[in-house]
Amino acid sequence: MRAPMCACCGAPTAWPVERCRECRGRRLAFATARAAVLYDRGARSIVAAWKERGIRVLAEAAAELVCEAIAAPPVEGLVFVPPDGERLLRRGHNPSCALALELARRWQLPVGDALVRDRRAARQRGLSRSDRRRNIAGAFRAHPRSLPRSLCVVDDVYTTGATATAAASALRAAGAREIHVVTFARTARVAS
Repeated sequence: MRAPMCACCGAPTAWPVERCRECRGRRLAFATARAAVLYDRGARSIVAAWKERGIRVLAEAAAELVCEAIAAPPVEGLVFVPPDGERLLRRGHNPSCALALELARRWQLPVGDALVRDRRAARQRGLSRSDRRRNIAGAFRAHPRSLPRSLCVVDDVYTTGATATAAASALRAAGAREIHVVTFARTARVAS
């Protein structure tokens, strides 16, 4: 995605801002969030094919777009958002993990599985921003074993930031200090 954008959450803005209306006043556990593309009709069809129809080669294409749009974050390693067990069984793969592995290879960073899902959460699709936060809050736990101080959370889509915040909060609770978020796509609300 191209500027102007919010310096914190990466939301498209009418002019550059440090914190946009979407993230101002919220306690975000991450330093920055960036996405390669807007989650428009084209991106939706790619994500649906990748996640729901299992077209796994799309992880490579998504990683290529991410690398073209986003510089490697200043971190010591990458982690991916873990799915709940039922969705993993149904899909047979984890798109966030596949994207993280592709980005790790391109950015020459290690990728770890420090995040685990502690509990199943209802699907986020269709929930309001506040319901999304409540739904996913506390769903993740991080293994503190030699956790780097700076990490990048990789996920497929950034919608309201609820999942990114929950994942980053778990990593910070386990000892990480600086968290960045990178996703393939981001919702297209214009914030100021």
